[in-house]
Amino acid sequence: MARLSASRPFIHPECEITDSTFGAFVEIGKGSRVANSRIGDYSYCDRYADIANAQIGKFANIAAFSRIGATDHPLDTAACHHFLYRSDDYWDDAGRDMEFFERRKSRTAFVGHDTWIGAGAIIKPEVTLGHGAVVAAGAVVTKDVAPYTIVAGTPAKPLRLRQPREIADRLIALAWWDWPHEDIRQALDDFRSLKAEAFLEKYEV
Repeated sequence: MARLSASRPFIHPECEITDSTFGAFVEIGKGSRVANSRIGDYSYCDRYADIANAQIGKFANIAAFSRIGATDHPLDTAACHHFLYRSDDYWDDAGRDMEFFERRKSRTAFVGHDTWIGAGAIIKPEVTLGHGAVVAAGAVVTKDVAPYTIVAGTPAKPLRLRQPREIADRLIALAWWDWPHEDIRQALDDFRSLKAEAFLEKYEV
């Protein structure tokens, strides 16, 4: 019997989940934290991932200890400590700065379909990873990443293309990630054995 389900996510122990929704066949690794996020069909994160204020596409591969939507502290005020906005933790007569939290929540990170985020990588708020993009382990992504591009480093910079632009454009047009579950199953042998161009030649209409 298949371990993952279309009806509910597989959430491992010790996770913290708040204000988030999950698509079909989603898995959340042990100890991960997911807040104010939407995670698309077939996507998963490994152990101790931290995902906040993010929209994750389908078939995203998110490795252990990665962080998406890593939050910022204020830099233009006299202090950058969180007593500024978590004030009720320090004084009985002080409230939280809810406007700060609303601004933080609105700074959405976008992760496209069929992406791979390596172990320990960080994706900053308001960054978009295009479909098919790959982020190397330990990278810090501060700017948008074009589709089917591999980035590495701190700050992350393009390393090479995962697929040539013409192939990438055809894969995006094919949008196999939107196929029904059974259609993907029927094509499983071809997903395993064919290079991208041969796969396109067989399945493009």
